[in-house]
This record gives sequence, structure tokens and C-alpha cells, in this order.
Amino acid sequence: MKPFEVRNAHFDRLVNTPGLRWMGQNTNHATPHPAVLAAMEKCIRDEEFHIYAPPAGLEELRHGIVADLGLPGQAALLSDGAVASLYHVCHTLLEPGDEFITTDPTWNWPMAFARSVGATVTQIPIYGEEHGYRLAPERLAAAITPKTKVVYLVDPNNPLGSACTAAEIDGIVAATRQAGAYLIHDCTYRHFAYDHTLAATRYPERTITIYSFSKWLGFAGLRVGAVVAHPDIVEKLAGAPPNNLGSNILSQRAALAGLTIKDEWFPGVLAQQRANQKLIKDASDRIPGLAMPVYPSNGNFIVLECERAGVKPEALVAAYQEHDIMIRQGAYHTPTFGDRFVKISTSVPTAWVEEFVDLLPRLVEQARGRNEAVKLF
Repeated sequence: MKPFEVRNAHFDRLVNTPGLRWMGQNTNHATPHPAVLAAMEKCIRDEEFHIYAPPAGLEELRHGIVADLGLPGQAALLSDGAVASLYHVCHTLLEPGDEFITTDPTWNWPMAFARSVGATVTQIPIYGEEHGYRLAPERLAAAITPKTKVVYLVDPNNPLGSACTAAEIDGIVAATRQAGAYLIHDCTYRHFAYDHTLAATRYPERTITIYSFSKWLGFAGLRVGAVVAHPDIVEKLAGAPPNNLGSNILSQRAALAGLTIKDEWFPGVLAQQRANQKLIKDASDRIPGLAMPVYPSNGNFIVLECERAGVKPEALVAAYQEHDIMIRQGAYHTPTFGDRFVKISTSVPTAWVEEFVDLLPRLVEQARGRNEAVKLF
């Protein structure tokens, strides 16, 4: 079998595992608000799926996304999820010979998109106490070259959960503006942050904000997101989008309902996932060698370091798989630092987290010293 077939078969097994506890993909498993379910049911009953949605998205939803971000004067272009937004932006703005700068770790797929059009990728390491698990603006400025076309910032960072301060955003914007480059500010997890500053408030003319409904609203499988940018940039992106017949209308109706009830529903989701983080922190603190380097996390996930406990991330992932709990090995995010940690999603039912922490002491002992040959993705 080709590698893509093996990879797909792996995820097909996960999807078809009854009762699997999804704690590795940052998905949100909170019970949806009744208004969101009602919007989807109405869309199906009215058989709206026979028609194409507007090419840039439902107008009310486009304006609702811009309002949720608080970016008046910017425009939204709906997409089939944030990763589709990133694919389209990279394929539209980058050319062979351009440079794409990001951090290590980062969200991997945009690097693949950049390379696929002939751009080079530069990563700035941010993992470790020496870097504070964050990007210092002066390190970005030092890395920028005359070929730099795009700076890609995942903020809050996936997988670390660190978030840029307002001063750091100011510095990152200054370095990017001086280079005349675009700044892609991937804000997939901003709704979970304790504090968050949008780069577009400082650099509206060349910041491209990536918006997602997958995480805060729990719509990972519905695939709806958006690019938000200056209208001139959106005009360029709207010229040849991959979803030029409109994104999924069922997803858009549900997303619109989600924005309507966000202030009522989301605070409870946020409180639960932060409490789940604390459960894991308290449990890991009791096990020698385990450490949570970024706590509290500004995302709906945490990084748990296991290297000093003598545990390989892949071995711990495999041990949890035997209990139908899916967590993720660090190598998925970074080959350089991936042997140090696992990542665990926290926007899940508390019962899942309680099961995870109850198993943790035993599975750490079980995984210690083991080299797993199991193929993970």
C-alpha cells in the first residue's frame, strides 16, 4: 500500500472505533447548543443542500465573523475549514523562490503547502525553557531575508499552548512590515486564550487572519472556516478559490447559529476545558519525570513532557490506544523536538480526562523503556 493509503486506513480505524475517546486532535466534544442543532435540522428539512451557497459565504455569516474578531473594515472569505484557507492563501501568494518563515513547532500543513509551490521554509525553534516556548520578535527579525514573502504565526501555538503578548505582536508586526511581507495570523485557538491580540489591529493591510469553527464550536467534521483580510487581499483570494461554488451550506447555517449563541454557550465549554487541564496538571505533578511546560495552556490542549520519565511518546500513545484513548505523539508536530512530549486535548467530557489521569501512573510505567514499532500519524 502507498503511504497515503496506510495513513488513511489508520484514521479510518479510529473513526470506526466505537466509544473512542478523542484526546489527540484538539477537537471539541462539548454538547452542542440546541439552536445549532435546530439550524442544521432546518437546513436539511428545507432541503437547502440542493443549492450552492454564495461563493464568498452567506453575507450574515461573513459579517458575523468579522464582528466576532472585532476587525471592522476587513472582509471575510468563507472556506472549507481553516486548513483549506491556509492551502488557498499559500497557493495564491507564494511563488517559487519565495521564503516562508514559521516556528518550530508549528502547524505542519502550511509548510507542505508552501513547499508544493516551490517556496523555501525556514523554522525558528521556540521549544524549550531557553526560548520560553514562544517566538521573540528579535529572533524573527534576525531570520527574515530579502526573499521572505510570508511569516506564518500560529497563535496560540499548536501544540504548545503559548500565546503572544501584545508587545510581542507589536514586534512581530514591525519585523514583518519592514520586510514588506504578509503575516498569516492563524488564530484557530484564540477563543481559548486568556488574552489575545490580533495582528490585524496593527498591520491591517497585509495581515491574513485565519478563523476556524472547528475548535471553539466543535465543528471539525463540518469543515467551515474563513480568511479575514483587507478587502484588496480578499479580492485577490476570491479570484480562483477552490470552493468557488460556495462552502457547505449546512455548515454555514450551523456556524451562523453558533455565533448567535456563543456568549451564552461557550463560557461553559471554556471553564470545563480549563478544569480538565488542571486535572491533568495535578496528576502529572505526582509522577516523577513528567512535566507540563506551558500551564495554563491558551489552547484546548496541553503538552506533557515525558522524556525525563524515560518514556518515549510513541510508547505512551500506543499504551493509551489499547484503552481506546487517542492522544498524540510530539513527532506529529516536530521531528526536532517530538521525542520529548505528547499532546492531549482538553475540550472533552470530564469523564474522559478522569479516565486518562486514572490510567496515567500505570501506563507511564508500562511505556517506560519501550520502543514502539507501531505506525502513528
